Amino acid sequence: MTVAADEVTDVGAGQVDWLHIAREMADDLATDAAEREQAGKAPLDEVARLRESGLLTLPAPAELGGGGADWRTAYAVIRTVAAADGAIGHLLGNHYFLSCSARFFADRARAARIERESTAGQWCWGGGIASDEPPLILTPTSGGYLLDGYQRYAAGVGIADRLVVRAAKYGTGEPLAVLVDPAGSGVVSDSGGDAFGQRLAAGGGVEFDAVPVVPDDVLGSLSPDEGVLSPFASLAAPTARLVSVQFCLGVAEGLLAEVREYGRGMRSPWQPFSPHPWPDSPPQDPYALTVYGELTVVARAASALADQAVDALLRGLVQGEDLDDEECAEIAVLASVAESAASRAAQEVTTRALDVIGADAASARHGFDRFWRSARTHTLREPVTHRLREVGDYFLNGAHPPFALPA
Repeated sequence: MTVAADEVTDVGAGQVDWLHIAREMADDLATDAAEREQAGKAPLDEVARLRESGLLTLPAPAELGGGGADWRTAYAVIRTVAAADGAIGHLLGNHYFLSCSARFFADRARAARIERESTAGQWCWGGGIASDEPPLILTPTSGGYLLDGYQRYAAGVGIADRLVVRAAKYGTGEPLAVLVDPAGSGVVSDSGGDAFGQRLAAGGGVEFDAVPVVPDDVLGSLSPDEGVLSPFASLAAPTARLVSVQFCLGVAEGLLAEVREYGRGMRSPWQPFSPHPWPDSPPQDPYALTVYGELTVVARAASALADQAVDALLRGLVQGEDLDDEECAEIAVLASVAESAASRAAQEVTTRALDVIGADAASARHGFDRFWRSARTHTLREPVTHRLREVGDYFLNGAHPPFALPA
């Protein structure tokens, strides 16, 4: 199955074909994805390749030195890379959201300053501002703040040039998005991790011990209280959730593509009467065809829902501060619908596709298991139960989803 995102953008004269670059990057990553995943080393080389390709600065405005791509293109790139290497796709997706987070939470001048510095330095971003992460403590001082505490999981912490983290202001408890240089004093990261999947995502815990923070690096409030965040700022949540969607779809489509090629190579004309329906029988086996048909339907249905959510998000982003609460709620619900479908698709595809292959899928040389482990690690960290409840509450009662950022 080809990634549907391949056709999302027309490239005019003088424009960069980001999807072509992403496909080239994906092809490069795919050549040794299984071996790199098993080695589990910090993805320094992979990030260097992303930086060299220009993909790290893709979503930053062109006038600030970036690629000037919109979120539709950024999502397509995430999905394309994730299909080849789920961990690197996940790392890239988190980088895109976090590197753009100042647009939602900071004033325009501050956001422009941060993105200009980021593109000039080609920073790779990590961290996490998930709502369920116990907040760090931000204590005011005479010249700024001190940041203290331990974050259990931060994306890309092992290789990030900058982190965005969630911190509670001492005395008031207000949650704030804070920008931190991980190379500064008092920041100690543990990127080893013991997760069975996404070994190359460079995630892990990070400790902050009296880390100085200047006022300009406090991006803004993350408070879910009514009236604190504008509807436009609240679009940060569906923007981040659609990163999760593209990752899940990429992993599902990546495994389907690999097992399809594997299945096509299993033609055995000299064993036409094997008692086993798969893999010794030819690809015309009814059982295999039926399962592949079912998984194709699951993946394409989730993809269609993702496209609807992305369309709605882009319309909301264009409206900017003219967006109202009801429109924001509809976008958030569509993102939750898409995330629920994509999460289920990733889990079903990465399980049942291996069932069709049978015992040979357990062979380490194929590396098929990395897709399942990558998807399952993500869905355990980001279960869709809450999203389904929000969708149901909106459908039945018209309740607006709470502002909640994913892990």
